[in-house]
Amino acid sequence: MSQKAGIKVIILGIATILVAVIALGIGRYWISPIGIIRVLIQQITGHSMGMDRNAVAVVTHIRLPRILASLLLGAGLALSGQTFQMIFRNPLVSPDVLGTSTAAGFGASLSLLLGLSSVLVSVNAFIAGIAALALIYTIASRTRREQTLGLILVGMVVSSLFSAATSFVKLMADPNNVLPAITYFLMGTLSGTDMRALGMVAVPVGLSIAVLLALSWKINLLSLSEDEARSIGVNTKLIRAIAITCATVITACSVAVAGNIGWVGLVIPHISRMTVSNDARYSFPSTVFLGSSFLTLVDCVSRSATTIEIPIGILTSFIGAPFFLLLLFREVRYDS
Repeated sequence: MSQKAGIKVIILGIATILVAVIALGIGRYWISPIGIIRVLIQQITGHSMGMDRNAVAVVTHIRLPRILASLLLGAGLALSGQTFQMIFRNPLVSPDVLGTSTAAGFGASLSLLLGLSSVLVSVNAFIAGIAALALIYTIASRTRREQTLGLILVGMVVSSLFSAATSFVKLMADPNNVLPAITYFLMGTLSGTDMRALGMVAVPVGLSIAVLLALSWKINLLSLSEDEARSIGVNTKLIRAIAITCATVITACSVAVAGNIGWVGLVIPHISRMTVSNDARYSFPSTVFLGSSFLTLVDCVSRSATTIEIPIGILTSFIGAPFFLLLLFREVRYDS
């Protein structure tokens, strides 16, 4: 079983690379996969491959940052969703379960209201998301409820408060200029993503993904009872805290760069478990590859389906909502 699951993970990794190459060519200015490879070789080696300057500019300055962002954020959101599902032992949990995405959205909205630069919008969104996590931990630690239940309940309250705060920001915003910008950002979009924005989140998201992958076998054990996990030498509180922090960092970074992109963290982990394995040692990397491919493909539809760009959050909702209903009708059970 482990060998079979490992082969599936490798296949998914190769498929993700192919999706990325093909996605670089999709758009109003079509470039063949061979042309994409030639452009990339030309950029890496510095040797001319006879490619048109327009093709090189489109690939390197417009599509490449966006595709890299979709690969990174898709992987991160999917993995954070599966992490939360395993920690809270609930297959219908998503990355916004603790309300950090709502808090990050408030930080971005407030920054847009104040007319701050795009860099500060992203920075403040990230700070708001992390601050919300700190607030949730502080309040939950003072409750008398079981830790995971306390986190969820406090997260719901904090999410509601930041949602109300975001609504108030919208109420105060100029309806002609600022309000449309806030609304469009919160819908979720990778439009305008450049290497600077990507560079801001690449390190924290990349490190968080690496940590979660390294801890996958221990996160497996969190599905056991506290006594069982401790009996085999697992510090459940520490592992849970590290995993939740990493998943929250990913979520906050995603909102900071692309706004709210829902359903990826709910849909992809289920597909990964059904396709590969329930074992996190294999389902975690498969979730990373599936999440990357999924968000990249959705982004291609977002920027190519119509003359105007469709916010990516709308498309993920169109796909995720029916899948959620399918889960309810099939009564999917969570297995570690």
